[in-house]
Amino acid sequence: MAAAGAGVGPGAAVRIGTHDGAFHCDEALACALLRLLPRFRDAEVLRTRDPQLLAQCEVVVDVGGEYDPERHRYDHHQRSFTHSMRSLRPDKPWSTKLSSAGLIYCHFGSRILAELLGQPEDGPVVAALYDQLYESFVEEIDAIDNGIAQAEGEPRYALSSTLSARVGRLNPRWNDPDQDTEAGFQRAMELVQREFLERVDHCHRSWLPARALVLESIQRRFEVDGSGVVLELPQGGCPWREHLFRLERELALPQPLLLVLFPDRGGQWRVQSVPTGPHSFRSRGFIGGNRTREGALEMARRTLEQRGVEEPPPGTGTPKGTL
Repeated sequence: MAAAGAGVGPGAAVRIGTHDGAFHCDEALACALLRLLPRFRDAEVLRTRDPQLLAQCEVVVDVGGEYDPERHRYDHHQRSFTHSMRSLRPDKPWSTKLSSAGLIYCHFGSRILAELLGQPEDGPVVAALYDQLYESFVEEIDAIDNGIAQAEGEPRYALSSTLSARVGRLNPRWNDPDQDTEAGFQRAMELVQREFLERVDHCHRSWLPARALVLESIQRRFEVDGSGVVLELPQGGCPWREHLFRLERELALPQPLLLVLFPDRGGQWRVQSVPTGPHSFRSRGFIGGNRTREGALEMARRTLEQRGVEEPPPGTGTPKGTL
């Protein structure tokens, strides 16, 4: 860990500083994430804008007007701040401007996951989950806090149940006689930490095993059919779409996978076309079923024949044609 904040002497109580008043999801998550580390587990969260009090904190998030990771200062409101995950870690693809939550995750996320999972910080499990949790959890909070719309144009419907929205509703109502925010901020930290831990558990116990299953199936796809474009999953119910598209990119497959073969929960076999994108309902053309694996595979092969997909020449691994 980098050097402690200015004014923090040995033996002093560990403090995390953030601003007082109305609170948002990003600083609540930043503080909650830090408290998952042994160093900050029992840290006091001091909510103030007093520079002298903030100087006594080991870490300061979302206030203070400076980003200095060597001194553990993590504000993003200053005009000079333009950092994204990609600018701080060039090996990452995300260009969304970071909030205090994203800053803490960027600098401490791997350490937090290693601590929670009992895995090496530089190991493959932490590396995979670090990326997935940023993309599926933290980036949304960064974007909302920085006022970045999810898409161009007018939204078709309102989103009022996001984590950021639920945290916002923990602030006192405008017409409440008591406008104290301390109790609400404590509830906000508990809420975001609980949701983060639930997401970590899901990614570790469901998302990661599904990815491993799809990866193994991709690696043995030529054993299923010589075209190399049929993926066979050994069990049904696996959420394969997201992993398939991501692994196609990561592995730089020479030809997209076109059909997926899998057993359903009733013991039947299904053949399904790969959709045009991970969030698309449009498929590449075919879905069917059969009582046996052999029957379903034959259906898949006939579909490929109708579409002009051929087995690749020996040694090339690249089939011709497409669906």
